[in-house]
Amino acid sequence: MNPVRYRRAESVTDAVQSAGVDGWRLLGGGTNLVDLMRKGVEHPAGLLDVSGLSGTITPSGTGGLLIGAATKNSAVAAHPLVRRHYPMLSRAVLAGASAQIRNMATVGGNIMQRTRCMYFADPAGSRCNRRAPGSGCDAIGGFNRYHAIFGASPECVATHPSDMCVALAALDASVHVAGPGGARTIPIGEFHRLPGDRPDAETMLGADEVIVSVELPDVTFANGSVYRKVRDRASYAFALVSVAAGLTVRDGVTQDVRIALGGVAARPWRALRAEAALRGMPLTDDAIESAIDAELSQAVPLSGNNFKIALVRRTVSSLLTDLRGGVA
Repeated sequence: MNPVRYRRAESVTDAVQSAGVDGWRLLGGGTNLVDLMRKGVEHPAGLLDVSGLSGTITPSGTGGLLIGAATKNSAVAAHPLVRRHYPMLSRAVLAGASAQIRNMATVGGNIMQRTRCMYFADPAGSRCNRRAPGSGCDAIGGFNRYHAIFGASPECVATHPSDMCVALAALDASVHVAGPGGARTIPIGEFHRLPGDRPDAETMLGADEVIVSVELPDVTFANGSVYRKVRDRASYAFALVSVAAGLTVRDGVTQDVRIALGGVAARPWRALRAEAALRGMPLTDDAIESAIDAELSQAVPLSGNNFKIALVRRTVSSLLTDLRGGVA
């Protein structure tokens, strides 16, 4: 057993002052970090508990919502303003993990959770560049059914496991952080990094910075939005493919569209090519198929996950068709 020090942060300032201390990690609900500690992936010298900070959901002042980083996932899913104005986010949170885990997990922790790649989680027997830079990636030539088809590199093909972050990406949410240099805002689409040649550098968050809150903008399509998750079993399973989508259609023409994919990349994958192909066009079946073709032109499947190509096609097509008909 490795001894680990523990204390609770008294304030955001206290958390920032301690965040950069060597060997210390921030602890939210612990549903990911503690699991990785048990597996020998994480070896923190100390845990700074930030679960008592900023756990509220309030209007942002610009028509959106401000969600504190310590807010429990279950509270986000159940909040009446989230359910009414951002249904895709509520559905995405409910699709993740079990009720017990949602009651513990925090918004900040969900954003910061690490990949669930089986090779990453096996320090005793597997090579992983994300866990041990320069060691290699056993997933590329191994069992890679759950791995990336977009944005991967020869160094890493892992996927980001979050359901919530896929919805946040479609909503163009912003992450507010605090650090020694003051406060700054990171768009959620830029927060998680693609692996490139540094898969161990997973986010744009500085080592001495703390997530304070997430801001949801006031978007016209939010009421007409939905999240759909395809997985191997009905509950407590990570996505093979998931889709968060929102539409605004007037007189049969697509005024605004947002599509984000989960289970396919190291970060929530914003389907920008598909969106560009649809925006300003009649939302016909042919237009939907052409837009999906444009997005899938970037896909590079592995030996065990070529099926994700067809799964993305069917799921996005079905979801957009349902939204077009107002039945999602």
